[in-house]
Amino acid sequence: MGLDSGLARRPRVGLFGGSFDPVHLAHLALARSAFAELDLDELRWQPAGQPWQKTGQTGRVMTEGRHRAAMIELLIAGESGFVLDDIELRRPGASYTIDTVRAVAAAAPGAQLFLVIGQDQYARLNTWNCWQELLRSVTLAVAARAGEAVSAPAALQGFEHDMVRLQMPAMNISSSGVRASVSRGENIRPLVGDAVAEYIALHRLYETTHEY
Repeated sequence: MGLDSGLARRPRVGLFGGSFDPVHLAHLALARSAFAELDLDELRWQPAGQPWQKTGQTGRVMTEGRHRAAMIELLIAGESGFVLDDIELRRPGASYTIDTVRAVAAAAPGAQLFLVIGQDQYARLNTWNCWQELLRSVTLAVAARAGEAVSAPAALQGFEHDMVRLQMPAMNISSSGVRASVSRGENIRPLVGDAVAEYIALHRLYETTHEY
């Protein structure tokens, strides 16, 4: 009997969700870091449909999902192991992470799932829908800047869960900043790359943005 018998490696799948409005180079840097540090087989970029936290709130309306998805495809073109997963865009109503995790787990039984989030999301994860089930279903990969420690927020300290720290690349880029730069007519190629910048210009996205 060979040494590999019965010891097949579980597929390691990362889930990287967000508004991505627009996606930018800091997203790409974090995704590359997660892919390498977590030894992933696949990283799924999952643009949000209607995030539940924003449902009913006032403020800017997210750019159409088809545009956000197209920009992701342009940014990750040629990146091995990166795939666009538009599951939340196809699902009506508010987007809940647990629904996405359930769907991925059902489609890829046996896979080990890693949920890539930021420290701010980790701090309020106990407010998420079915958060206990979520913690049982995934390993949290929490992005932190160099020198920053990651510890479980008080609300989660009594609930056993798997968490690993991700090194967040030192890039001062945000989607709101990109939108503001577009509205001011500034060059955004250093922020989003050539392909995404050209897409934004072609479709005249964010030109009249007032709510950044």
